[in-house]
Amino acid sequence: MLDYTKDELLSLIEKNPEKFNEWKQDKEEIDLSEVDFSNMVLREVDFSGADLNSSSFADSELSLINFSDTDLTSADFTRANIVECDFTDALLTGADCSYAQITYSNFAGADMAGCVLSETNLANSDLTSVENLSSSRFDADTQWPDTDLMPNDFDSECADDLSALKDDDEAPIRSDGEY
Repeated sequence: MLDYTKDELLSLIEKNPEKFNEWKQDKEEIDLSEVDFSNMVLREVDFSGADLNSSSFADSELSLINFSDTDLTSADFTRANIVECDFTDALLTGADCSYAQITYSNFAGADMAGCVLSETNLANSDLTSVENLSSSRFDADTQWPDTDLMPNDFDSECADDLSALKDDDEAPIRSDGEY
C-alpha cells in the first residue's frame, strides 16, 4: 500500500474519505498530529486509533466520525459542529471544545481531564461513562445532556475552576500594605 505525507492524507481525507478508510485498515499507527482540519466538512471518516494530538478541527462540520481510541490531546474543536461521532476511549485531555455543538455523540470511556467545555452544547451526547469529567473546565453556559446521559457522580453546578476560588472574608491588600 502507498505511504502518504500528512498533506497528502489531509487531501485524501477531505476529497475521498472512503479511500482513506480503506488505506487505514492496514495501518497500525497513523500520525496525524498537528494537522489542520479547520473549516472542513468531514463525514464518515475512520480516525480510530490515530494520533491526532494538537490537531485542529476548529469551525469544522463533523458527522459520523470514528474517533474511538484516538489521541486527541490538546486538539482544537472550537466552534465545531459535531454530530453522531464516536469518542469511545478517546484521550481528550486538554482538548478545547469551547463554543462547539456536540450532539448525539458517544464518549464511553473517554478521558476528559482538562478538556475545555466553555459554552459547549453537549445535548443528547452520552457522557455516562466519561472519565475525569469533573476535571474538565466548563461554565454556566455549558449545555449538558439529560441526567440519564451524565455520570452519576457529576455536579454541573460546580462551574468555576480552581482559579476562581477566593475567600470572601479577605479584603484585597492595597499597594501601601493597608487593608
